Amino acid sequence: MKPVILANENFPRHSVILLKKAGFEVVSIAEQSPGISDSEVLAIACRNSMVILTFDRDYGELLFKYRQSMPEGVVYFRTGLEHPEQAAKILLAQFQNGLEINGYFTVIDIHGVRQRPL
Repeated sequence: MKPVILANENFPRHSVILLKKAGFEVVSIAEQSPGISDSEVLAIACRNSMVILTFDRDYGELLFKYRQSMPEGVVYFRTGLEHPEQAAKILLAQFQNGLEINGYFTVIDIHGVRQRPL
């Protein structure tokens, strides 16, 4: 089953479009609620059983240090992007390799993928 995705405000629009074309249900904070806090993004994700896609490291702190409510998952990209659709291409390639993001805090960087259960 494909996860329902909540793209944080910093997640590129071109990547959102590419994920939608690939058949994912994606809600974009930049389009729906620009300027809201990370805690509000987290609350939306929790209420709607969504996985957050972000380039913002604050989510790890909110979840593991401050023990805020856990969403379905978080994918934190620690990669620089040469092209705005690159994040989606990386994620789609990982899905092809069997990556499961529900239930995990996932970090994607130049070295690969690391996961921690939520």
